[in-house]
Amino acid sequence: MNLSVWIDGIGFVAPGLPAWPATADVLAGHAAYESAPTVLAPPALLPPAERRRASRLVKAALGAGLEAVSQSGADAATLATVFASSSGDGHNCHALCETLASDDRAVSPTRFHNSVHNAAAGYWGIATGAMAPSQVLCAYDAGFAAGLLEATVQVATAKTPILLICYDAEYPEPIFAKRPVPDAGGVALLLSPARSPQSLAAAKVSLGDTPAVAMADAALEKLRTDIPAMRALPLLQLIARAQAGTVSLEYLAPLQLQVEVAPC
Repeated sequence: MNLSVWIDGIGFVAPGLPAWPATADVLAGHAAYESAPTVLAPPALLPPAERRRASRLVKAALGAGLEAVSQSGADAATLATVFASSSGDGHNCHALCETLASDDRAVSPTRFHNSVHNAAAGYWGIATGAMAPSQVLCAYDAGFAAGLLEATVQVATAKTPILLICYDAEYPEPIFAKRPVPDAGGVALLLSPARSPQSLAAAKVSLGDTPAVAMADAALEKLRTDIPAMRALPLLQLIARAQAGTVSLEYLAPLQLQVEVAPC
């Protein structure tokens, strides 16, 4: 298996990295990385009621996705999507568990519909008016690689652009003790079957067994391992540096996802 796509847009949000331009500067070595709490803006495209209800997970997903679409000049309403999150919305999960452990076990309908794993995809449809097909995946720490593989297969078979959005957010205690994701982060890639004036890089995706390599910068490596969606960082670093090369991304053991990148 060797599948080829073009990367036409990138969106990014993470601790200390509010958007792709700032992230690209850090990954290219033009600026030092300084960690800070993730800043998540309310999604302006959502109606007021949904905007108030949007969780940090949803904000991370929509923020990254909308940046990738804006960068590429695509129409979000027409794009098929692949959403990938390692485990869903921890805050709503925690709140539901608290309710079920209390004397009043009446679960809030709003809490419930925000807790389901495809909530971000639903909010995306509301925000953009998109009615194209949407896949929602969960593969724990392999979420980014699984999402990238699914999106690449769809591009190759349907011959149409696919928007990949991978995102995670923190869990409160006591779940944090078992799943220590410290903050929210998201990455989005708009993948296309053919080169366009907006294309940033070409990518060839295949399965292999070469282990993932730690990033040279200790702070960026910590970010990569702390938040599952940030497993994308080695791939994004090649793009930010306009550098050809191959990276290995953590997939379902013993397999890894090999991505060969060539700048445009």
